[in-house]
Amino acid sequence: MENWSVEQVCNWLKQKNLGELVPKFREEEVSGAALLALNDRMVQQLVKKIGHQAVLMDLIKKYQQQKSGLESLTYCCETPSQKFPGVISGKNLKSFFARYKTLQWTSSYTLPDFPYDVKCILAEKKCPDHSMRIRIIEFLQADMTKYLEGSLYPNSQQYNIVVNALLQAHPFLDEDGNGFLLWKRALKDRFKYVRRPIEDDEQVLRNKCKFGHRRGQTRKSPFAEKLDDVQVHVEEEPAHLKGSTMNLHVKWLNQEYMKTQRNWEEVDNRMNATIEFRRKLISDKAPLKDILRLFPFLRCPYQLFREFQLLTHMDIYKKTVEILEIYSENILSLYVVRNNPINIMLQENLKQHTEEDVLKCMKMTAACLLLPEVFGDDSSLFAAVNEEVKAVTPVLEVKNPFNVNSCEFALYIEREELAQLDDCTMALAALVAAFHVFDIPCPKRIHRTLNFLESLVFEVRNPASLP
Repeated sequence: MENWSVEQVCNWLKQKNLGELVPKFREEEVSGAALLALNDRMVQQLVKKIGHQAVLMDLIKKYQQQKSGLESLTYCCETPSQKFPGVISGKNLKSFFARYKTLQWTSSYTLPDFPYDVKCILAEKKCPDHSMRIRIIEFLQADMTKYLEGSLYPNSQQYNIVVNALLQAHPFLDEDGNGFLLWKRALKDRFKYVRRPIEDDEQVLRNKCKFGHRRGQTRKSPFAEKLDDVQVHVEEEPAHLKGSTMNLHVKWLNQEYMKTQRNWEEVDNRMNATIEFRRKLISDKAPLKDILRLFPFLRCPYQLFREFQLLTHMDIYKKTVEILEIYSENILSLYVVRNNPINIMLQENLKQHTEEDVLKCMKMTAACLLLPEVFGDDSSLFAAVNEEVKAVTPVLEVKNPFNVNSCEFALYIEREELAQLDDCTMALAALVAAFHVFDIPCPKRIHRTLNFLESLVFEVRNPASLP
């Protein structure tokens, strides 16, 4: 390739289905030697489409590796005891080099040179809008493909390396402490989007065949299908629970959820029967909306608390009642909350009522809403009082908290309402339960408050205390 003329390079591009690049390569007089000398920046200037950039860099890299790969591989195999003691023989060779490449990733990966408009946003530390997020993800995906030598199947560790590099370079992208999961999910979705239309890549076709895709058809996700004709496929489904049985459970739960009079005993039985499958979906980070579409009863506080109890053997609602009854007076007496708007609102409303139960309920509500203030946490990640919910992590929406006739409590996740709640006690219990049931990491800016609550719920020997 080093001795190729410009015309030979153009013919090679046509063979690799990159014919669109031929006019530009002729104009810039890119010979074989120039082709092999291209760096990332030159390729970006020469080739406009990100997909073409990734493919071209991959082809160049593969050629360069073919030249040096055999020599280095032979050297490694001839001296295993010196370079990689006690490892390489026969079957282990392939898996060893896969692990070795992953280790090289850890030390060598650097973020790509983003385009000018992306650099401006990142330099100003502005939270990117949807279109700018897509631009960043596109460049990361193309860059990962280059590092993966053309493969479109990164492993989990490689996703982690790239997202960690992004967040370390630009910490403000770690929104509410939940940015890692959001960026990783977006990057994985981008790879899926790129793989979907490919019909001529051996690795992609092999995986499409393995996971049920047929040539010429769009593969349907089990989550995205309508529940009336859902066919759930689980790669590691428990032996005692076949796919057809799972479908029957899911359909029955969805039909029962639509009824006004529900058979709660049978609901409990079917939720028990499907818990292994449900926990696998959650641990595999399936989208929340798809989990709720399959198991809508998780929107009911009773089932949310029951799921929490199955996981932890703790009655979250009962423990929350005890916590608020014990700590509400202490919280309201703290100096740090004395001039807080919620406490002022409470004092004004206390004057209008004399019933003991009403007064107790108001004080517990105030104590619940003031907890983040007590611990110096970000209250917007805990409850939105008479405001719009902005956090993506579990958060409470509270309207008219001290109005006996019109107060409303709701639990939100990913800015979508999950459940309506009767009072502050149920709301607080649902908030703590949601983090555990849906396996959602706790944002750093609300960590101390939730740590205090969880230490009391789980009866830790030395529970966290009020400041």
